[in-house]
Amino acid sequence: MQPDIQPLAPATLPGLLAFFDGDAFSDNPKWASCYCQCFYEDHRVVTWSERTASQNRTIAIERGNAGTMQGWVAIVDGAVVGWCNAAPRALLHALDEEPLADAAATGCILCFLVAPSLRGQGIARALLNAACDGLRDQGLRVVEANPRTGSVSAAQNHYGPLAMYLAAGFAVDRDSDDGSVWVRRPL
Repeated sequence: MQPDIQPLAPATLPGLLAFFDGDAFSDNPKWASCYCQCFYEDHRVVTWSERTASQNRTIAIERGNAGTMQGWVAIVDGAVVGWCNAAPRALLHALDEEPLADAAATGCILCFLVAPSLRGQGIARALLNAACDGLRDQGLRVVEANPRTGSVSAAQNHYGPLAMYLAAGFAVDRDSDDGSVWVRRPL
């Protein structure tokens, strides 16, 4: 299956919202309230646990229309069936407390969602390739991601499987306190 991969834009935002409201979290409903806003927030300012789904949906609409929420959608038969949250690190304020020397030149890939019935068919890999190309086209020089080692479920792999990153030319850069790793690749 070859999905149509498109950047998040005002035209693709309604499809992404429909995906978030439907299949995206059908097997992990506790995350359905996020609307992929967690990393866009400065957690020193926003108490994330108090944010509601309605608030996050509204903010996702605002950011999606303004271009301050970025990523790529996978479309099959006219419907969004996958999402990759990928943006310049400067937009991802949850990471502000973890400074990087090259932060201004770094893009981050933080979440993958693929409809459960379509997993394992290359959609995440197609989204990863589009995200890397799109971040490079924005002038960024390196991309990083934070996969969980030892993930055994789709929910645990929501940052993308480590094996997928390694197969795409990423290399482990550093360990995190939570048992995950940061992987990086030049663009």
